Amino acid sequence: MAKELTYLEAIREAMVEEMRRDPKVFVLGEDVGPYGGAFGVTAGMAEEFGEARVIDTPISESAIVGTAIGASLRGYRPIAEMQFADFISCGFDQIVNQAATMRYRHGGRVSVPIVVRAPSGGNVGGGLYHSQNPEAWFIHRPGLKVVAPSTAWDAKGLLKAAIRDDDPVIYFEHKYLYRRAKGPVPDGDEIVEIGKAATRREGTDATVLTYGAMVLPALDAAERLSAEGVEVEVIDLRTLMPYDKAAIFASIEKTSRCLIVHEDVKTLGLGAELSAVIVEERFEHLDAPIRRVTYPDTHCPFSHVLEAANLPNADRITEALRQLAAY
Repeated sequence: MAKELTYLEAIREAMVEEMRRDPKVFVLGEDVGPYGGAFGVTAGMAEEFGEARVIDTPISESAIVGTAIGASLRGYRPIAEMQFADFISCGFDQIVNQAATMRYRHGGRVSVPIVVRAPSGGNVGGGLYHSQNPEAWFIHRPGLKVVAPSTAWDAKGLLKAAIRDDDPVIYFEHKYLYRRAKGPVPDGDEIVEIGKAATRREGTDATVLTYGAMVLPALDAAERLSAEGVEVEVIDLRTLMPYDKAAIFASIEKTSRCLIVHEDVKTLGLGAELSAVIVEERFEHLDAPIRRVTYPDTHCPFSHVLEAANLPNADRITEALRQLAAY
């Protein structure tokens, strides 16, 4: 059975179900208690689970992540909320130098089963400090898993998988999708496996690799190209590290053309790594250069008009696919 939930409701349901299932799961972060979180994701959870399991913290991302790491070493499974992904940088040392390295430093005898929830992304007029997509910082670091769901179904299933995982998982939830993405969500215990991509649209003429909020404009662009006789396959990566190399290669071998779309900036974004891997390992299957449609290498303005001018959209993706198909 499945029911209709928003992306935000699916995230909440995943946490509630996991906290009911496992008393070692708890949530901590700024305003996550009675206030219910800046976006209302944890609304009602303090009333059900109490202040010992839904913990309001000081405004210190380093302390939030550090506390989560310490608790995980004592057998707990903390879910640490960053109020905005932008401020995850304040907890960067704890994530990349502590959580990411713990298992290696202890010869596999220690694990850090934490989830760091990071509300990310733009298109909400948030400006400099409330619109960033910092996923590439963490994709680069061995020892971390990174996920970015695009649907309500995956928002729930990937979060449940992340909570149960014995290694640290950075969970990027796109703010623009919170109340805009709505769809069927499974009742009960179904999870979405970390490391598996999803084919959102079958095609034979070009592949789009994307994730998060960019899946929708990619699908829009694919439908436009279909009317012109070009069938585009859209792959939703879902997991950014470890990404699903097998699914990517299978699609490239079928279509021979690849466009990578992400909201993160272009230079050294995930698209750069994917491009390199495809060229290194599947060059003989390519009939055209790999292309990227991304945010420009700049900061996010407060102006909605200027922000919209920077964001990748269906028009830009469509034009890039036309050029790719005609190459």
